[in-house]
Amino acid sequence: MARIGLLGSYGGLNVGDEAILTSMLASLREAAPFAETVLFSRDAAHSRDAHEVDRAIDARRGFCDAVDEEISRLDVLVIGGGGLLYDGEATEYLRHVRTAHRYGVPTVAYALGAGPLTTPEDRRVVREVLTDMTRVTVRDEDSKRVLQEVGVDRPVHVVADPALLLVPEPFPADALAGEGVDTSGRMIAISVREPGGAAPGLAAESHHSTLAAVADFAVHRYAGQIVFIPMERGDVRESHAVLSHMVAPDRARVLHGSYTPCELLGLMQHMDLAVGMRLHFLIFAAISGVPFLPLPYAGKVTELARALGVPTPDSLDRAAVGPLLSALDRIWDERNEHGRRVRARTEKLKPRAAAALQHVLDLLSGPSRAAPAADGLNPEKGVRRAPVDPAGRSGAADAAPALSAARG
Repeated sequence: MARIGLLGSYGGLNVGDEAILTSMLASLREAAPFAETVLFSRDAAHSRDAHEVDRAIDARRGFCDAVDEEISRLDVLVIGGGGLLYDGEATEYLRHVRTAHRYGVPTVAYALGAGPLTTPEDRRVVREVLTDMTRVTVRDEDSKRVLQEVGVDRPVHVVADPALLLVPEPFPADALAGEGVDTSGRMIAISVREPGGAAPGLAAESHHSTLAAVADFAVHRYAGQIVFIPMERGDVRESHAVLSHMVAPDRARVLHGSYTPCELLGLMQHMDLAVGMRLHFLIFAAISGVPFLPLPYAGKVTELARALGVPTPDSLDRAAVGPLLSALDRIWDERNEHGRRVRARTEKLKPRAAAALQHVLDLLSGPSRAAPAADGLNPEKGVRRAPVDPAGRSGAADAAPALSAARG
């Protein structure tokens, strides 16, 4: 039985990361149903409760020897997807990839996001470790440019975010009423995030007041109810900060319940309009055919908007309120055509989202390699293969079932 390790920012801290993992696991179960999955998580208890995995291990809090032993027994270690390669975190994630290389375990970068990478240490580690990886895929062209600029010396394949393959689940019928949301009229979803290292261009007070002006405009212009959808815990605080600047806070609610990514995707299908900063919030809108205004705080949001043919505002400063409202009005006026166009482009991205899986399956379906050398280093780096087809069928497994499953 093939043993596949998955390493990422998993453990319930961010809905986007959980959406990626949900999609990856569904694709693996479809294409390789007999493979054993070992999840290296930030919170193993949460991951065991939330996902169907054979084992979940605390990659950060666990004993190093125990984590290393688990990695040594893998047939492939997959890092990703999502934005893991940035200042202050890249080196931490990649230390486990280095462990895999010591044991001759093949490694795959799965639809990774990269940047910003400015510190010398993180740049060096990313350059060295990714150059030694068996396969490298990233989710957008901007991430590829970052890796090339850092000096990664191996082919980098651009795919698309795995969350594009998610299938919605019904949002709990009574949940919105329990959250105090008025569902009798139009509903407008908003996603905000905090300033910080991943969003260095945001000034807290400025973007709170700007987004409050957008929310008030939507309330009065479209007779809407604002629904703030937090994608991680800190977003609740940021949503309330925006709400506190609104003229009509009584027409806005912040969701406080705990929902799965597929449930939030199901909720998005009931929205009439979306305005957001979080990447996966916008992906949920795109999958659902909901017209949306992206608020780009980072290159990954701009890349998604470009791929879907959606214009992006130049700024979130207070001075940009007028252009933002004009852009929102234009999207609203063209909402039917906008929704159809974005949904069509999203469908075209799905084969690229499924392509990342094929890089993993390619490594699992070949002949097994010789045992590692005595010093723990494989003389032929990164070529260990599972001795059998992980799907339990003759011939190589392929990623096509994952895409067909995503389409229902």
